[in-house]
Amino acid sequence: MTAIQPRAADAFVRKPDAQYAVVLVYGPDTGLVSERAKALVAVSVDDAADPFQMVKLDGDDIAADPARLADEAFTVPLFGGRRAVWVRAGGRNLVPAVEPLLANPPTDCRVVIEGGDWKKSAPLVGLMERARAGAVLACYGDEAANIGQIIAEETAAAGLAIAPEAREALLGLLGGDRLASRAEVRKLTLYAHGAGRIELSDVEAVVGDASLLATDEIIDAAFSGRTDALDVTLAKAWSEEVNPSVLAGATLRHAMLLHRLRGEVDKGRPAASVVEGAQLHFRRKAGIGAQLAALTADRLERIVADLASTVLEARRNTALGEALTSRALMRIALTTKPRRR
Repeated sequence: MTAIQPRAADAFVRKPDAQYAVVLVYGPDTGLVSERAKALVAVSVDDAADPFQMVKLDGDDIAADPARLADEAFTVPLFGGRRAVWVRAGGRNLVPAVEPLLANPPTDCRVVIEGGDWKKSAPLVGLMERARAGAVLACYGDEAANIGQIIAEETAAAGLAIAPEAREALLGLLGGDRLASRAEVRKLTLYAHGAGRIELSDVEAVVGDASLLATDEIIDAAFSGRTDALDVTLAKAWSEEVNPSVLAGATLRHAMLLHRLRGEVDKGRPAASVVEGAQLHFRRKAGIGAQLAALTADRLERIVADLASTVLEARRNTALGEALTSRALMRIALTTKPRRR
């Protein structure tokens, strides 16, 4: 197996083993995929700005002409030096182009493939994991430790300290996409430039207005049974052209989070401890605690199944996306709405 474990991924990107002539980077965190692919290319050549050392190729073009990838990988740089080929995968199958390189890997060139949000069972993933000359990095949403590292890196680069409560609030707002998280922190450091320290008020002023909070407002209205608030927030979302399938996907992730937390509670852990240990914005913890208390594991399983179906249908039929997502959210709100005594 040449699947690089998450805990070893950053070290691998900084110094990849020479035996891996082909590296596949893929996963749902497209920002992290792009960041790691770019970093791998940078450490694989002497000068990433030299067009003779680094070549970018479109995956669909390679799929149409599989032999071209090997031709590029075995090309000798005009002025010497190490070489890299950066392939951004499209929707077409790259296996026929990659197989010859894995069987006969180049020695002076590394091929870095930037993949999409693929399943582990995808043909190229399986092929790469079985090959001695191939390595695979799966990129998932950043965990608290990774987000903390991003905050530390960016604030240090800007010469700023950050207050503990500001850092906690920021941890709850970031994640899911590496580049988006880094961009938010950089925006925050620009806002606080010259102040010496980032305070909670700075986070609320800059990051607190991000669309993530608007999405959370919709989701919390649904899972708290506040149908009136849900109507208002959904109307605002649609007027601002929020993508229905993205909103449905965010709601699905929230339901899965609640299901995981519910499982911890059902194992005997105190609900307050479970919620406190989750990486959530501090303002949401009380509301999520109430949601957790109101929903059983069975009900959450049904909600997860319903939302998974909604996400799929909203992507397949974009014209009905708003209606499908609105109905799914309202079903949640109606099932969680407090009953009158």
